[in-house]
Amino acid sequence: MTKKAIYGVVICALIAGTNGIFIKEMTSMSTGMIAWFRTAVPALFLLPAVWHKGGIELKGNYRHMLIVSFLNAGRMFLYLLAYKYTSIGNAVVLFYSYPLFVTGIESLYYKHPIQNKQWFFLFLAFTGIVLTYAGKPFSFQSDDFIGMLAALGAAIGYAVTVIMFKKETHNYSQNQLIIYQNIAGAIIFLPFLTGLPSTEIGHMGTGLVYGIVIGVVVFKLFFYGLKFLPAATATSLMYLEVVSAILLGYFLLDETLSWNTYVGGAFILISSFFISRMNRKQAQLQAESV
Repeated sequence: MTKKAIYGVVICALIAGTNGIFIKEMTSMSTGMIAWFRTAVPALFLLPAVWHKGGIELKGNYRHMLIVSFLNAGRMFLYLLAYKYTSIGNAVVLFYSYPLFVTGIESLYYKHPIQNKQWFFLFLAFTGIVLTYAGKPFSFQSDDFIGMLAALGAAIGYAVTVIMFKKETHNYSQNQLIIYQNIAGAIIFLPFLTGLPSTEIGHMGTGLVYGIVIGVVVFKLFFYGLKFLPAATATSLMYLEVVSAILLGYFLLDETLSWNTYVGGAFILISSFFISRMNRKQAQLQAESV
């Protein structure tokens, strides 16, 4: 089962790399409309199965879950905005800085001390972010500036929601978690559907496929892998999403990256990878000491 689980997570990461291709394909849709398809389609798709098994049970701190769902809607909007305004490579590399923000938030909120090695990787990541944007204008008139700023905002938002969702994961099934993750977005982004009359029918179909593939299939594959693999292995394999996204952007959209993006991106990904591993080791040691 371990080998199948590894294949499952690898396929999950490669599919997740298509995020930017989907988003850039739906040119007749606004960011808000894409966000509705991304959040509403998974929730509606899984609702019958969840309802058949007892519905969305209001157990645990469900108010906490609803708050996180609203925060996740904001994070989702920034994530889509990033892909709309900057290249796939820039967006995916900066988004994968989220483990750094997880470390910072947990340090502030839970008073976890930051080790010297973590400080080093945080500094390396900051250097990578500066390098990635080197030579580009600091102006809201620049699409790259807006997109890359949105990617960092999405990374911070994802770090916050990961920490908050983690508190309640033991109270809900996988399908329930996916629905809670998306339910607020499905409501918040509903007004954007007023733009449907001017949307190409083909792009609506793409939106449906996007919601199912990214919102359901990717999560199902990752949860399957997580069931049989250590968390460190599963999350490390997900870094293949970055490679997949950059290659797809290059071959399908002719996107190229500058030298500073390669170097800065490498700094960010190396830092995120090692900080993520250190965070998991700390969590394991704390769990064993309890």
